Amino acid sequence: MLIMKRHLAFLGPLIGLAFLSLLRSGYPQQTAEEACSVQILVPGLKGDAGEKGEKGAPGRPGRVGPTGEKGDVGDKGQKGSVGRHGKIGPIGSKGEKGDSGDIGPPGPNGEPGIPCECSQLRKAIGEMDNQVTQLTTELKFIKNALPSPAAVAGVRETDNKIYLLVKEEKRYVDAQLSCHTRGGILSMPKDETSNSLIASYITQAGLTRVFIGINDLEKEGSFVYSDRSPMQTFNKWRNGEPNNAYDDEDCVEMVASGGWNDVACHITMYFICEFDKENV
Repeated sequence: MLIMKRHLAFLGPLIGLAFLSLLRSGYPQQTAEEACSVQILVPGLKGDAGEKGEKGAPGRPGRVGPTGEKGDVGDKGQKGSVGRHGKIGPIGSKGEKGDSGDIGPPGPNGEPGIPCECSQLRKAIGEMDNQVTQLTTELKFIKNALPSPAAVAGVRETDNKIYLLVKEEKRYVDAQLSCHTRGGILSMPKDETSNSLIASYITQAGLTRVFIGINDLEKEGSFVYSDRSPMQTFNKWRNGEPNNAYDDEDCVEMVASGGWNDVACHITMYFICEFDKENV
């Protein structure tokens, strides 16, 4: 309605001017009465403000504004409730063995045994105990002295000694050190029995020679055993030996026949260690 009033206010003067121009352009002059009867339209007064219209439909969303400045850190919130239990983790590695506990109190006495003649049984048990002791000693020796199975050619023993043929090529000094590391010493044949045993050991292993524990490193021509004890009455030198060829033969080998020969200490070959049973 307000729009219509504005249009009428604008058209009113135009209509009046148009009407006057028609009178001038050729219509016959009217009388005073007729002129007075003509109604001239003029703009009316501005009307009162209309009632507030209904709320229009929402406009299109505006552009996204710039990011605001970062605010201050808020106060720490209250502790939340306990969450769900997580999955059970993998089993850990086995821990070290703990210390032995205190000895417990003695148990109650057992029921009386049935009387019997047990002399033979006791004898058999005694023999078994001896065998167990011997096997335990040998097992301890194997754990402490033997290298890998591929490096040995079995074990030989007498009443007092255990002999170990090590199939690792080493110089004389390194062979000595290897025997010491295992708790023994480079073999020292001090009688015919031990010399023959070592010789058969070499032959059965399919070898031709090995280092034995005899040398004259400290004094040329004065051969001693690897424990530094002097050679006395027994020896097995081959014909023409020892000859200290090239002035460079201060160590000794045994060949498969059981004979001895002086050789250079820097060459490498297999060797035999010996161990005292009482120390094994």
